[in-house]
Amino acid sequence: MKILLINIKKALVGEVVMSEELEKMGNSMFDNLVPESWAKVGFLSLKPLASWVNELLERISFLNKWINGTEKTPPVFWISGFFFPQAFFTATLQNFARKKVIAIDKLSFEFKIWD
Repeated sequence: MKILLINIKKALVGEVVMSEELEKMGNSMFDNLVPESWAKVGFLSLKPLASWVNELLERISFLNKWINGTEKTPPVFWISGFFFPQAFFTATLQNFARKKVIAIDKLSFEFKIWD
């Protein structure tokens, strides 16, 4: 994303040639759509570009606070904020299994839905 944004800025002022990819990206951005090259590698969303970027920044902030230690392990996790939540669930089971010395295949999650 960073490189493409730098390149489109340069292309708009004539410092580099406007490639087809940059033109498509620029058109998408003008129409407030997530560029296809970002959508391919980003999180799934039907939001317009502005809302998509806001959510991206929220996701990055959530993870950075956790990684950098400015926040301890959160008491609640924003599951849909993870790019691949299945990996988070597996890691949670692995950590618990190691801590309690239990085989991971004997563990599972149980969910209760309250009205």
